[in-house]
Order: sequence, then C-alpha cells, then structure tokens
Amino acid sequence: MWVCDQWKDYELIDARAGEKLERWGNIILRRPDPTAIWNEESAPAKLWNCADAVYHRSSSGGGSWEYKKKLPQQWDISYRELKFHIKTMGFKHTGLFPEQAVNWDWCSHLIRTSGREIRVLNLFAYTGGASAAACAAGASVVHVDAAKGMVAWAKENVAASCPKGAKIRYLVDDVTKLVLREIRRGNQYDAIIMDPPSYGRGPSGEVWKVEEGLYPLVTECVKLLSPNPLFFLINSYTAGLSPSAVSNVLQFSVKKRFGGRVTADEVGLRMSSNGLFFPCGTAGRWETDKR
Repeated sequence: MWVCDQWKDYELIDARAGEKLERWGNIILRRPDPTAIWNEESAPAKLWNCADAVYHRSSSGGGSWEYKKKLPQQWDISYRELKFHIKTMGFKHTGLFPEQAVNWDWCSHLIRTSGREIRVLNLFAYTGGASAAACAAGASVVHVDAAKGMVAWAKENVAASCPKGAKIRYLVDDVTKLVLREIRRGNQYDAIIMDPPSYGRGPSGEVWKVEEGLYPLVTECVKLLSPNPLFFLINSYTAGLSPSAVSNVLQFSVKKRFGGRVTADEVGLRMSSNGLFFPCGTAGRWETDKR
C-alpha cells in the first residue's frame, strides 16, 4: 500500500462500523465510509462523540451534516507548500482526498528532477490537488473537469498553493470529448493524470461508466503523449477495480508503446489511534526509464 505519512494538518484518527473520524486542521469530522467493515473502536468513545460535525446518511439516499458547533463556511489546511480550501459539502465530502498526497509527492518528484519543462494533462481533476502539486513543481497544466463549481474551487486552491504566473489552463468539459479534440489539434503532453469516477455525466449529459470507458479513454490518451513522456497516473475509487486491473490497462496501452515501468497498489492512510492502514482506493503508475 502507498501511504503518505507527511500530513500535519490532516489526521485519520480512527475508523469503525462504516464511519471514520478525522481531523482537518483543528476541526474534527465524523463521516460514513463503507470500507470500515470492522467494529473495533480504537479511539475513545468520548472522542467519537465530540466530533464538531457528523454526517448522517438518509434512508432515502444522500444525507446531511449535523453541526455540534458553528463551523466556518470554509477553512484552510496545508500539505507541504500546498494550501487547500475545505468545506463540509453535500454527500459527506470535504473537497479533498488526503490520501492522494502520496501521488502528489510522486508526480512532483518526477517533474522537479526531469530537467525540462513538463506539460501535464489532468483529467477528472476535481478541486485541483494534483494540478496544484504539478504547478508548484514547475509544470504547465491543463485542468479538466465537467463540473463548473469544482473548476472554480480548483482555481482557488492553485492560487493559494502556487506562485503568481503559474502555467495552468482550466477547462469545463467532457473528458472524452476533450481528449478526442486535443488529438485532432495535434496537442501533446509529457504527463497525464486521471481520476475517473465510477459513474458520471458530462456538461451535456454525457454518460461515463468506468468499466466501459477507462481502457478506451487511456488508449486515446496515449495518442496525446509526447515522444518522450514522463509519467501516466490513474487513480480509482471504484470497488472491484483492483491494482492488477489498473496495471494491466497501463501495460497494454502506455508501456506497450513507450516501454518504461508500471506499478500499481492500494492507496491508503494510517489510523493514528492504532497504527493500522485504511484502504482508500487504487492507483496505477507508469513512468519512463529514459531519464
């Protein structure tokens, strides 16, 4: 499992019985997570019961936050030089997946040590964690997401994280249509990052299903890679999409054309209450061996 142990402003305190207890800066949140299928409580019950906000699922779908005290509309947390705006959103989210810091570190290191300017395409880019990391490392980035609100949020995160003049372009677009259009235009990228949802809709109602769309999308993305690409990263939170499956996608597409090395594993966080690892999804990485 790839685990980031460098957070100071975020802490996964405990997880049990379909919930996790987290510290975001100085605010404690209690949120549902179906991965926590065990029922052993490591953190004291008093701490679980003193969360500043608790998300309750509804039997009819969705849910809502119960606030134990008044929270700011948004607050900031930092990771290394990066700064992110955090909010208690609908459907339990906060606008950031802290386990992805392990991938931000990997991408940033490759960009900084490449000895050249790297052009990155970030697809399904959400609120811009990977975009901010790539920009801060010196890359130029094209940030693509179908949700206008998420792109606006990403602009705030990148502005807070990166020096003025960061080379980044934001696009609200359907990812597949954008990729095909970039191919027709002859544009090329040295690195591609994608974090596809299990299911989603584009700005014009385009339907995305990861089981059907991932491999065809990756094979099209290969056509966008420059003659000497640096890396290709796939993140997935889809249950059942194993590291081996993501590895095979990269083996049959990127490695088949460019050689290099493919690795894949779970991505996770360490629970501070017991030292155990909490699985948070899957990542597959391809990187060049020509540096």
